[in-house]
Amino acid sequence: MTTALPHTDVAPAASAKRRRRAPGWLAVLPLLVFTAVAFGLPALAILDGAFTAKDATTGATSYTGANMTASLHGAYLTALVGSVKLSAVSAVLGALFGLPLAQAVASSRSRALREAVLTASGVLANFGGVPLAFAFVATLGNAGVLTLHLGLKDSGWDLYSFWGLVLVYLYFLIPLMVLTITPALDGLRAQWREAALNNGATGVQYWRHVALPVLAPSLLGGFVLLFGSAFAAYATAAAMVGSAVPLVTLQIADALSGNVLVGQENVALALSLDMVLVAGLVMAVYLPLQRRSARWLDA
Repeated sequence: MTTALPHTDVAPAASAKRRRRAPGWLAVLPLLVFTAVAFGLPALAILDGAFTAKDATTGATSYTGANMTASLHGAYLTALVGSVKLSAVSAVLGALFGLPLAQAVASSRSRALREAVLTASGVLANFGGVPLAFAFVATLGNAGVLTLHLGLKDSGWDLYSFWGLVLVYLYFLIPLMVLTITPALDGLRAQWREAALNNGATGVQYWRHVALPVLAPSLLGGFVLLFGSAFAAYATAAAMVGSAVPLVTLQIADALSGNVLVGQENVALALSLDMVLVAGLVMAVYLPLQRRSARWLDA
């Protein structure tokens, strides 16, 4: 006697599962299209233009590496190095000053103080461009209020210099660091500090051997974010120092507008590609460490 086994229809079940997944993909599709249009197409245009040369006589275009070579020589190289130096110094100082301020916010028992500082940081981190330049020129410029009141000009102070620009950048980089590192500080377990103190460690030893190693990837992430913000800044430096401080963003603007030499648009695209490569190298260092930090803070 043969007993018929119940028939299981696998195909309809798989089809129903695919139908349930379809709305999720459809919801993500607009974001993917926006990303491709807003980021993918400009990236391809930069990549194509950086390796394209146009004959001034015939108008014919051809692929060449001359633009990339030119972007790494002379005034262009000086501007690129100047931007990297300015961004690195500003990011390091912003991280050093922002960390203790963020720790004070994270350890504060006053909810009103915490919300006030974080709200102010959110506003100041997005305050830049020409308004920020004007505020500093009116305050610390050659004829600024504080410059004249404190006699800073007699002591050699110059806002329109490398260190003057660093000071201006810190105005929005320090609040940005506070916003970036505060969640990581909130993730530190109180039990870790208690265990360290119970085993005879001092507060300095706790920070040196426990807190800072755990926070190191987050601190590096904050540095990367600050570096990127300073590296890409244009309007503040253009309104303040002009060509007094060589910066790659200013060189790109000059090349695109033909202020120095006509027909250097493709060199400007090559400089833009150089900026992308620098940012990519910095991110390549940051991402592995960030994953390591997430395992500790999310445990």
